[in-house]
This record gives sequence, C-alpha cells and structure tokens, in this order.
Amino acid sequence: MMNDKKELFESVNPVKALAVMALPTVASQLILLIYNIADTWFIGRTNDPAMIGASNLALTVYLITVSLANIFGVGGGSLMVRLTGEKDPVEAQKVASYSIIASGITAIGFSLITLIFMTPLLTLLGADDMTMPYGKQYLFTTVVLGGFPTILSMSMPQLLRNAGYSKEAGLGVALGSILNVGLDPLFMFVILPKGNEVLGAGTATMLSNVCSFLYFVIIYRKVRNESVLKISFKHGKIAGEHLKSLYMVGVPAAVSIFLFDLVTIVINKLTVGYGDHIKPLAAMGIVLKLERIPINTGLGICLGMVPLIAYNFGSSDHERMNRFSVLARRSIIIFSMICMTAFFFFAEPLAAAFIKDAETVSYAAMFLKGRCLALPFMMISYHIVNYMNAVNKGKVSFLLAILRHVIILIPVMLIMNGLWGLTGLVWSQVVADVINAVVSMFIFVRIKNKIS
Repeated sequence: MMNDKKELFESVNPVKALAVMALPTVASQLILLIYNIADTWFIGRTNDPAMIGASNLALTVYLITVSLANIFGVGGGSLMVRLTGEKDPVEAQKVASYSIIASGITAIGFSLITLIFMTPLLTLLGADDMTMPYGKQYLFTTVVLGGFPTILSMSMPQLLRNAGYSKEAGLGVALGSILNVGLDPLFMFVILPKGNEVLGAGTATMLSNVCSFLYFVIIYRKVRNESVLKISFKHGKIAGEHLKSLYMVGVPAAVSIFLFDLVTIVINKLTVGYGDHIKPLAAMGIVLKLERIPINTGLGICLGMVPLIAYNFGSSDHERMNRFSVLARRSIIIFSMICMTAFFFFAEPLAAAFIKDAETVSYAAMFLKGRCLALPFMMISYHIVNYMNAVNKGKVSFLLAILRHVIILIPVMLIMNGLWGLTGLVWSQVVADVINAVVSMFIFVRIKNKIS
C-alpha cells in the first residue's frame, strides 16, 4: 500500500494522478454542497424568508469551524506530505498526531465561546427579532453541541487525503452529507412540530457530522500501520521549525475562510438596506449557495492538487510539480465558465427552485446574473492560494487573502454600493475579482519562477 501511494506521487502520469486525487474530492465537495443546498431548499419549503435569512446568518458562524479545521487540516496536511517527500516519516507521524489532537482541543474551545457569545455574534451578523430565535436554534445544535465532531470531521479527511487516501476521505465527507440530506426532512417535518424547521435542520447537520467523525476514527485505525497517520500522544514534540511551518500555512488558510465570512457579513449588512430587508437577505442566501457549485468543484480539484505539489516540492521535482499546477488551473477555469453561462441564462428558474416568493426570486436572479461573471477570476485566486499552501509559502497565501478580501473586495463593494446602490453591489464582485486575478497572477509567476 505504501509503495502504491509513493508511485502515485512520484511516477504515475500527472493526468491520472490528479484524477485519482481530485475526483473523489470533487465528488465529496459536491455532495457536501448538496447538503448545504438541501438545508436552504428544505427550509425554503416553509416559504418563510425569516427562516432562510436566519439560516444564512447562522451559517456564517458555522463556517468558522471550516476555518479552524483548516489550520490543522491544511497546515498539518501539507507539512506532513512535504516531510514524506523529504523521506522523514517519523516527523510526519508527529505532525499528523499533533494536528488531530490540536483540532479536538480547538473545537471544544470554539463551542464554549459560541455558547457564551451567541447573541452578540448573531446581532453583529444582522439578526433582528424575527431571525434571532431561528439563528440561535441552528448555532446551538451545529456549533455548541456539534462543534467537536464537525471540526474533526473536516480536519481528519484533509490529512487522510494528503497521505494519499483521497477515496477514503471523499467517502467520509460524502457519508455525512448524504445522511444530512436524509435526516433533514425527517427532523424538520416529521419529528419536530411545525415552526421548528431550522432546529430540525441544525439537528440533522449535527448528527450527520457525528456519524462522519466516527467513520474517520475507524478509517484511521485501519490505515495506522501502513501510513504516517498513526495518531498517538506518545510520538513526542514536533520540531520547532516544523511547528512554525504548520501554522505559517494553516493560519493563512484559516484566515482566508474567516475573511470569506467577513465579506459575507458585509454583503448581508448592505443587502438588508434594500426592500423589506428580509427578502433581499433570503435572495442573497440562495445565490451564495448556488455559487458553491463551481466553488466547491474548484476547491475539490485544488485540494487534490495540493498533496501532489507538496510531495514533489519536498522531493524537488519541480517539473512534475508544475504540470500538476497547470492541469488543475485549466480544469477549474473551464468548469467555472460552464457554470457562469448556465447561471446567467437560467438565473430565474434556478432561484425559483428554492422559494416561490416572486419578489425573493427576482432579487436572487438579479444577484446571480451579476455575480456569476466573477467565477473564472475567482477560480484563479483559489488556485494560486492553494499552490502557495502546497509550497510552504504561508506568508504569501496570507497576503493574497488580505489583498482579495480586505484591500480589494470589501472597499469595491462599499464604493460601488454607495455610488450605484443595489446595482453597484451586484456588480462589485466581478470588478473586484478581475483586479485581484491580475495582481495575484503577477505574484504567482514571480514565486513560481523563483522556486524553479
């Protein structure tokens, strides 16, 4: 088994190797997307914009769990595979153990913080008297009760994927997502009384993450003797420079997700200033879910690319490393352009699939037509950030995240919203991402040439 994984990283045709690593990840990301969309779709069956708006607000806090998981999943995973490429499996084992244990401790801490500061958090996000009770229901089940299994079920598959077990990682993510889709209607419309649909959606999400976490515990025990994923408190401390490297990659990866959440907060704050505020907010929630189709696909390909690049970076095979990079970038740009076309021409029926309220559908169609044009440029940004994580350029990854979200995207949104109102807000995404793609490509080319 270990020889098979070594060949995958070192000698298998790059197209086949990327397919082996990326396809299960893409499939799991799309299934993960289905369960995210399913929550919105099932809640939309109530035709209650307040419930949809509240779940969108609470989801912003829930996504912080992804940020925390990325610290150890991305940081620990990329370091672990680089050490494997450098032929240092003992240190790679230490990194894997540290990453899993630290993920669990962090998860418990975040659950306690959310419990204590739940009301201020939701108020900051824009919750009012109508959406606050539903937002609390969702956060209590998914983050307070489900924080530990949720964060572990996100960090564990990333380490598993970086060890070469992409299929097993994808199956675990898919298991949780499929269970969530099945449990949603059961808890929302059968077990819990009417009016508790958001609580039902949150409960289904929490239980599905518990099952996913238990699956990964079983898989880790199965592969512990044939890989570096031998999790134990007895491995000892990892070297100081490796610990620094873990956080130099992991923290920027986490900050990228946090900044994505920050942008969502700004969008929600600006959106509620239009119409009756509930319907535009619900519409934006629908659009942000639809956008996840190309985003999750692109992310899946990039996540499959990272261990292949990181391993060959560690072994100094720059030619093979660059082939993986080019293949991944071309794939995600092509797919994003296909989605962009579909979103632009079928915006109204896609929005209407979530809710029948005509005004909400109208807002969602307008938002989708403008924002979808940013997708190819957004994919360029995601590719470059993941490439930097793979080659241990955490500082560059962090700067790119700050550049896109803080320096470009948020100011452009505020300026265009101030000048042209809702129309400016809708088109601000594509303007910002075009600027960011040009600057990011310039930085990427310089870093890549320096490495080579």
